[in-house]
Amino acid sequence: MRIDIISVQPGLLESPFSHSILKRAQAKGLLDVQVHNLRDFSDLKHKQVDDYQFGGGAGMVMMLEPVVKAIEHLQSERSYDEIIYLTPDGETLNQPIANQLSLKGNLLLLCGHYKGIDERIREHFVTREISIGDYVLSGGELAAAVLVDAIGRLIPGVLNDETSALFDSFQDNLLAPPVYTRPEEFRGWKVPDVLLSGDHRKIGEWRHDKAVERTRQRRTRSFEMKIQNPITKHQILHAWMIVFC
Repeated sequence: MRIDIISVQPGLLESPFSHSILKRAQAKGLLDVQVHNLRDFSDLKHKQVDDYQFGGGAGMVMMLEPVVKAIEHLQSERSYDEIIYLTPDGETLNQPIANQLSLKGNLLLLCGHYKGIDERIREHFVTREISIGDYVLSGGELAAAVLVDAIGRLIPGVLNDETSALFDSFQDNLLAPPVYTRPEEFRGWKVPDVLLSGDHRKIGEWRHDKAVERTRQRRTRSFEMKIQNPITKHQILHAWMIVFC
């Protein structure tokens, strides 16, 4: 998979893609992330990429010309399955969206900045708009990093244990159950006996029940989705048995 990112502040994206899982994904040749400086596509003397908004009002707007020039330059080199604009008023990123995008071949991400981009870019180039939450950041770079991480870890071969992503929170509209590691007891705090039993069916049942309980308590909407679109307890237990038996 290749992901191109257009940004006014490309330096903000250096660290997220230089460590941990995303670094390994690129080293393995499974993911190629390229960040492009929008100012390189400005024809103005000082590489300006923003201007005042028509109608007045506070805040600058990303100019039409450099953004279009950047997009069309990249499109001349390859076709994109989606051109995604990171913006607070986009659809809220969730696990199903990440799953869907992880199956694509080429993605182009456009990071918003200032008061946003000229609306004509959204009308004529952008195919999808995504938000990472109902709050405002200084720019779309951090949102782009979140989106790339959510997508990249799902690409086959990226995680050392490819079953790990299968049991992440939200994959079945449930939060993940509690997890424990050594030691078995610390300051009198003990690991639940069932997890030490070696009985994978009972362990699977315990994890499912805890996931349901946690989702009911912390994510009412996700729990309602679980009820409306149920993945049965039997299906989840069957998946656990495949992995651990």
